[in-house]
Amino acid sequence: MKTTHRLIAAAALAACSMGAYAQKGETVKIAWIDPLSGLMAPVGSNQLKSFQFFAEKFSKTNPAGVKFEVIGIDNKLSPAESLNALKAAMDQGVRYITQGNSSGIAGALVDAVNKHNARNPGKEVIFLNHSAVDPDLTNAKCSYWHFRFDADTSMKIEAMTSFMADKKDIQKVYLFNQNYSHGHQVAKFAKENLARKRPDVQIVGEDLHPLAQVRDFSPYIAKIKASGADTVITGNWGSDLALLVKAANEGGYNGKFYTYYTGVTGTPTALGQNGAGRVYQIAYGHYNMGGQMDKWAAEFQKRFNDDFYTHSVIRIYESLGAAMAKAKSTDPVKVAAALEGLTFNTFNGEVQMRKTDHQLQQPLYMTVWQKADKKFPYSPEKTGMTLAPVKDIPAYVASTPTSCQMKRPG
Repeated sequence: MKTTHRLIAAAALAACSMGAYAQKGETVKIAWIDPLSGLMAPVGSNQLKSFQFFAEKFSKTNPAGVKFEVIGIDNKLSPAESLNALKAAMDQGVRYITQGNSSGIAGALVDAVNKHNARNPGKEVIFLNHSAVDPDLTNAKCSYWHFRFDADTSMKIEAMTSFMADKKDIQKVYLFNQNYSHGHQVAKFAKENLARKRPDVQIVGEDLHPLAQVRDFSPYIAKIKASGADTVITGNWGSDLALLVKAANEGGYNGKFYTYYTGVTGTPTALGQNGAGRVYQIAYGHYNMGGQMDKWAAEFQKRFNDDFYTHSVIRIYESLGAAMAKAKSTDPVKVAAALEGLTFNTFNGEVQMRKTDHQLQQPLYMTVWQKADKKFPYSPEKTGMTLAPVKDIPAYVASTPTSCQMKRPG
């Protein structure tokens, strides 16, 4: 079976061995490298459909006049498999890659892309990061070839704790995260921000658990209950959040959850009708954005019987189209230069790809899990519930400083 999968991936890549320097009307290939197997496969499958769905949309409307095509490669949530996928893509002429599920994998890909580009002038690759939020990727490990379209953890925790600062019912917090770079950073920034904004709040417990390996979180829920925590902060995603909230429901934990990824595949179903008013999400978008976003969400749901939530996909296509039009080229060297400092309008207003570190500057939203209603009607996974916005955080408030010392070509 593994051999078959490799042959299929190789065949797909062989079909896309055109040069990267397409002109108007030609096709720009993007290699999507994320999980399609294991516990996180439902998230990866949803995101691959999202990339392919919007490739169709933006192939018709982008100002560069190019066509986008996405090639999905299963990395099995493994850095080694991801590096193999990157090499296979580059060997076949693909010059744009995207990944986002696991900041650890993102870090490995950044290092590999940097080395490849230094050694292979004329065959440079751009890494479009859709969801990996470790701040180091745009600070100590920043790269000219890496562009992040999600908000990093320092930005999300800044916005989250600003919201929490006024909630006097929050007194005892438990930090619960996955044991890799992303989870470590969530805990680190949560402690720093709470100490600055709410020094009266106690951190009563902290746990790091293996990524995508735990199937029963009930022992952890028992520890959280025993700690007396009234609030849990977690950066968990995919099955690690869905199974956590399922265990909380079954274990009778009635505290609040402050999360990044409540709206992601599996978690709405795990919550069901539970958690109303107690589960919050900080993100750069939500299910009830209005306007064109609502139309796209409805079309996506109808076509795939699934929910669209990785809004960074849209910004990737918007910025690529704008940068390629500005550069009058799809050469990654020229497109990277055009992406730096690029300001463009998107589904929630004007955003900017900060030149200093290639971190998109954008507004964030705090939402709460509640019953869907006429004002906020979209119901993920047909639960009858939704994530309703309770606070908008402008880009200038969510923005955080960077220590990036960018090394630019030439």
